[in-house]
Amino acid sequence: MAHFPSVRILRTKKREGLIRTRMLGASAAIGDVITFLDSHCEANVNWLPPLLDRIARNRKTIVCPMIDVIDHDDFRYETQAGDAMRGAFDWEMYYKRIPIPPELQKADPSDPFESPVMAGGLFAVDRKWFWVLGGYDPGLEIWGGEQYEISFKGCRED
Repeated sequence: MAHFPSVRILRTKKREGLIRTRMLGASAAIGDVITFLDSHCEANVNWLPPLLDRIARNRKTIVCPMIDVIDHDDFRYETQAGDAMRGAFDWEMYYKRIPIPPELQKADPSDPFESPVMAGGLFAVDRKWFWVLGGYDPGLEIWGGEQYEISFKGCRED
């Protein structure tokens, strides 16, 4: 880590789980923006500046990058299939990606768009706004609900 002097590694005495560990990292963060990026995610070139731009324009914005795919058979890189997709969920609370309705589509498919629910493992948020929202519920023991919690909290108007 000598090549990354601004990176700090936090260690816990025991396994804390995803949510409490994210909260530990968020508590230790000192920058203006917190970025959560799960270990199975790979960042592409210049993936962060567009996210920071949106937060700079509106600190109450929670932003997610486009989610591309690395093929599990041959590691071929594939951009997100088709048009941009937004997050949704079904009656069993399974997260899904659905097409943006034509009336909400942008002229430029790389332009930001609103989504009712976001993926939980990769997003950026203004650090102070994250804490105004209350962070994560520390009672969440496993992954799978945090994306709904942050999405719903992010709809606040205050």
